[in-house]
Amino acid sequence: MNSFRNENIKLPLGAVWLMTSISEHKGKQDLYIKQSPQVLKALLDAALIESAESSNRIEGVTIEKNRLKPLILGRSKPRDRSEEEVAGYHKALDLIHKKYEGLRITPETIKELHRLSHGEAWDAGKWKEKDNDIIRKNPDGSIEVIFKPVSAKQTPNVMKQLCLAYENSVNHKKYPSLYSTACLILDFLCIHPFRDGNGRVSRLLTLLALYQHGFVVGKYISLERIIEQSKETYYEVLNKSSQRWHELKHDVMPWFHFFLGTVLSAYKEFEERAGNVKPARGVKTEIVIKAIEKQLGEFSISDIEKECLAVSRVMIKKVLDIMRKKKKIKSLGKGQSAKWKRMAY
Repeated sequence: MNSFRNENIKLPLGAVWLMTSISEHKGKQDLYIKQSPQVLKALLDAALIESAESSNRIEGVTIEKNRLKPLILGRSKPRDRSEEEVAGYHKALDLIHKKYEGLRITPETIKELHRLSHGEAWDAGKWKEKDNDIIRKNPDGSIEVIFKPVSAKQTPNVMKQLCLAYENSVNHKKYPSLYSTACLILDFLCIHPFRDGNGRVSRLLTLLALYQHGFVVGKYISLERIIEQSKETYYEVLNKSSQRWHELKHDVMPWFHFFLGTVLSAYKEFEERAGNVKPARGVKTEIVIKAIEKQLGEFSISDIEKECLAVSRVMIKKVLDIMRKKKKIKSLGKGQSAKWKRMAY
């Protein structure tokens, strides 16, 4: 497809440096996976929750905080459309985690990811039937069309072309694997093949492609959360790189640099969290302690919960009590809304 048609791509030095750094981190990932299986189980649980929450929240889909864990862990059934989509995104993530090696990136696979992540919508797993525009809502309330995707009529054929172009680039090693993945995602978003949910599918597709190239960091650190934290930049670089895409005169590099930065940030966080936690101490206890040690000034149990999605409130309270008795933290009140403060030690 369009981003794969430049045969003589010259990557800027900054991109080469980022790819080299990512490759170095990739070389160490197996060591962490073998040394800290308990730690990685806790990180995996947290990443599943964060990914389902963040990817949907980027698209404006939110649910009550207390519903998130039971919904994603399968302890509760969805009560509305938003909950269906969050639970569905988790199902798509689970499919990728378990079967990524045998999932070819084809139109059928992409439609299946959309079907799973789009809940019970009438067009889940179906290409768009009407042309759609990518719009921007301005502060004054006006709406501006910033990009016109491929037409509905052309979408099935163009998606087939995209998958073949990506597969050809990987099989013939025409480009570095990270560049091929970035081009796949950029072209997918420019095609915008579904009526709704394109952003969510693009992030699932990112995870699948990275897994297949050996970059499994997204299993333990939520790429979706990292993207959400820089959402404005995410939309800005997509806008820059999509300009003149239909004319084959677009610039992939703004998007590529952002993409590489996201993957590198995930690896750095992965090594920090996996490397600093000692399994012998108790994985979840250690995760809570690390979250407490990061707090500046006063904090609440809710602040710690945000950092430790895979840890129950009961466990968090237990660790707080232990650290209070050791005089490492101080309670500034009573009840659920009580504030805490770290002591100097």
